[in-house]
Amino acid sequence: MKDSIIIVSGGMDSITMLYDKKDEIALGISFDYGSNHNKREIPFAEMHCKRLGIKHITIPLDFMHQYFKSSLLEGADAIPEGNYDEDNMKSTVVPFRNGIMLSIAIGIAESNGLKKVLIANHAGDHTIYPDCRPEFINAINTTAKAGTFVGVEVSAPYTDITKGEIASIGKRLGLDYSETWSCYKGGEKHCGKCGTCMERKEALRDAGIEDTTEYE
Repeated sequence: MKDSIIIVSGGMDSITMLYDKKDEIALGISFDYGSNHNKREIPFAEMHCKRLGIKHITIPLDFMHQYFKSSLLEGADAIPEGNYDEDNMKSTVVPFRNGIMLSIAIGIAESNGLKKVLIANHAGDHTIYPDCRPEFINAINTTAKAGTFVGVEVSAPYTDITKGEIASIGKRLGLDYSETWSCYKGGEKHCGKCGTCMERKEALRDAGIEDTTEYE
């Protein structure tokens, strides 16, 4: 039974989950919050949903670009380079982004009689992003159940696994990761140097997948 919504960005993790959970997904939602890379990744989300026959919508969140502070919202030159374990990567945090997106998705789920919202955060996100951590997911799941008539559940099945393990799931599913987008700079090609590009390379290597991404 298709009773779930997925927050699908067009990146490796959410596209893997889209295919992994396709039999239960009724709707894919992308959010355009004005980041450098939204224009590069959302078309992949649309393409994959269409390929699977899953309805897809994009919701604009223009206010985040206007009022929130994050290097993701300031242009490509503001994006730091290096691995995610470095302090400068904290500048890429968009405050409470997942909380805002999940709140909207929970409301849409209840409006459509759907019971679950899927999100593809993973263990590698925990250090930098507070709204990707297990305690946050557990808290907002409790809030969603308490705050909706139908008891909407927030499900994050990749919370405790690595991006490499997610890529291994994609490998088993036969996914072509060149049909996903990671780079925070949002150029014509992946920069190969920002935190998400570095993480992408490592995940594909760990999963034993040939990296066919076009890098600058």
